[in-house]
Amino acid sequence: MDERLKDSIPPQNLEAERATLGAMLLDWSCVGTVVMIVRKEHFYSQQNQTVFAALLSLFNKSITGDTLTLISELTSEGTLEQAGGAAYVASLTDTVPSSANVEYYAKIVLDKATRRNLIKMSSEIKASAFDDTRESRMVVEEAEKKIFALTELDQTTVVHDMRELVPRTIEIIESHYKNHDTFTGIPSGFTRLDSMTSGFQKSEFIVLGARPSMGKTAMAMSMMEHIAVDQKIPTAFFSLEMSYEQIGQRLLSQVAHVPGHKLRSGMLKISELQQLQEAAGRVYEAPLYIVDTPNMPLIDLRAMARRMRVNQKVEIIFIDYIGLIATENAAAPVYEQVSEISKSLKSLARELEVPVVALSQVARDAEGNEPTLSQLRGSGSIEQDADVVMFIHRDRKKTEEGEMEPVQDAKLIVAKQRNGPIGDVNLLFLSSYTKFENKVDDGSND
Repeated sequence: MDERLKDSIPPQNLEAERATLGAMLLDWSCVGTVVMIVRKEHFYSQQNQTVFAALLSLFNKSITGDTLTLISELTSEGTLEQAGGAAYVASLTDTVPSSANVEYYAKIVLDKATRRNLIKMSSEIKASAFDDTRESRMVVEEAEKKIFALTELDQTTVVHDMRELVPRTIEIIESHYKNHDTFTGIPSGFTRLDSMTSGFQKSEFIVLGARPSMGKTAMAMSMMEHIAVDQKIPTAFFSLEMSYEQIGQRLLSQVAHVPGHKLRSGMLKISELQQLQEAAGRVYEAPLYIVDTPNMPLIDLRAMARRMRVNQKVEIIFIDYIGLIATENAAAPVYEQVSEISKSLKSLARELEVPVVALSQVARDAEGNEPTLSQLRGSGSIEQDADVVMFIHRDRKKTEEGEMEPVQDAKLIVAKQRNGPIGDVNLLFLSSYTKFENKVDDGSND
């Protein structure tokens, strides 16, 4: 085929379209299979679109479709000629010997529709790229979102009966019993928190709030250590405040249990160097991916997260922190900007089907008291959009010499959880390593 002619004809397979429609007419029971794969707009031929729409109309009316009922339906709707006439409708059953391969035919129709959508999308992206009134970042964001949506298109819904479900459920329960694994999501490493949440769930928007210097980043990194270093779960960390070198030092300090100030001063014992080398080996193998762009625009963050989901297969995203994300409308009031960010991050979690954990500051009037939902900085929309809201609370205890106590009691307050209980998680804060750990207490965390 001439290449120019090939380029002028959109991808289509009229034989597969007719075979799909013919199989439906031969065996009405296969309609349910077809409608889970294709829609009217997936057919290239206008005639076939009209026929399919009429078949769906019969299906919705609980009328068994055959050639006669289909012609009657098209006639009553005044679309028989648009469908190619009675002769074309009657010929559909001649194009396929049986309905046995109807799913195969329908998937060919879907494949060609996907290719046409890709060509159309490419044209739209090209037109947007030539439009100088639009920012290039907006064009890229829009293009990536469309392409990502296309990759998710070929999904079919499966119905499971009890004969399949019950054995599978028992198998999962037995596996949990043997492995003491009760989490359906990604475990944070904090025992009480994970028992309350069953781990961070897919598509959830999780907010971790605290006053300045309470340890928001330390909490996030303590979770990341367990998730990426211990569990080897691909993790993305957007650090809008600290450089990746600082993140690296703090992570090594946490894992090696070597005080951070010693890493900065270089005043290390031989035993501590050995600890750092062992920790470096573990961290080196961790699937942890860090982006350290300060004041990162929201549109760039979303685009980067999308790419990391596809390329690095990240399963959870941390963002440090909401207040440092830049929006396109910088002149808007703060609460409007925070609202836009909050809704966008919730949308991102759902789009990528991963937990998004975003850090947020709490108003300073909460100083000395346990934070509340109303004190989340910037907008009430954070509380509204979030599936889980947690707060860090601890007293900044100091020794007689004025230094921070090396080990301090801390509390993680689960103030909101859309699909689970709320309550307190008692923890320990190790100030030398800027790290939170589980606390073995009197049973209040059981």
